Amino acid sequence: MAFPSRGTIHPGTVSTVAGPSLIRQLAPFARFAWGLLAYDVAVVAWGAYVRATGSGAGCGRHWPLCNGEVVPRAPRVQTLVELSHRLSSGLAMILTLVLLVWAVRAYPKGHIVRRGAGVSMALMVIESLVGAGLVLFELVAHDASMKRALSVSLHLVNTFLLLGSTALTAWWASGGARPRLRGQGSLAWAAALPLVAMFLVGISGVVTALGDTLFPPASLAEGLAQDLSPGAHLFVRLRAMHPGFAITAVVTIFIACAAIRLLRPSTAVRRMTYVASALAVVQVGAGLLDVVTLAPVWLQLVHVAIADAVWCSLVLLAGTALAEASDEAAVASGSSGAAARA
Repeated sequence: MAFPSRGTIHPGTVSTVAGPSLIRQLAPFARFAWGLLAYDVAVVAWGAYVRATGSGAGCGRHWPLCNGEVVPRAPRVQTLVELSHRLSSGLAMILTLVLLVWAVRAYPKGHIVRRGAGVSMALMVIESLVGAGLVLFELVAHDASMKRALSVSLHLVNTFLLLGSTALTAWWASGGARPRLRGQGSLAWAAALPLVAMFLVGISGVVTALGDTLFPPASLAEGLAQDLSPGAHLFVRLRAMHPGFAITAVVTIFIACAAIRLLRPSTAVRRMTYVASALAVVQVGAGLLDVVTLAPVWLQLVHVAIADAVWCSLVLLAGTALAEASDEAAVASGSSGAAARA
């Protein structure tokens, strides 16, 4: 069986090509995968808008119907916001299914792109189920329970995994090499620690965002007073802790990127460490601006989008560094074998 061309970029060179040139050289499947990743980030940001505007209960306790109807009559603004998010999420699932079917048709059995697309589809299904659970159990709108905090934390973890798997699928389809986890030692730890840090800061961030939505302060001074009050809700107290988590995550990213550059001193890896570090700094800046301006909705969406960009950059950095390590190990093994035969 013949498979369509994957593109004109040789594996391992994808990250050294300029953006516009890269897009022109990519095969249609790879362009579709990158487009899907961008669309998923937009859907995540719109989900943050639903939460920030208190529109999560816009369709009532109904899913997949909206207020018991396929097309609600005389809908409120909150209903339109929630319904639009459901429709955009449904389209994301359809597009992910297209990605999977296309990967199965275009790549042989066992290919890393097939596996990446399959994982993305599974995570997209979980994403949909978690979102449905939030609606059916009424963990939306003005609910301030710990169940909601745990649910949105699970939602965040799955969203990060979904974006990461989609990013890797696009990366591998663009020529990125298959990574190898075993035997990587310090490099594997350096690649994994920033991802763990992002999980922790992301979870604290979504709970903090709930606090901003449910207990909005009228001024910065009032917000600080709420944060320091011993009787404040946990969501509010976490607002004071989240910046500390964020700064710790940035320091972890900087240290890990420096270690990765030392362990894998290639041009591609070096550039990706700089991108990840720069995005992390921008994210902290957006977070501080969020605090000073009392978290306006538009800035919350920007904050979420940048966080997703930081996460994806770290995932791709890990994949690239571990893949290059694998390639070098294979070359070294081949050279040793040749020397032994000589």
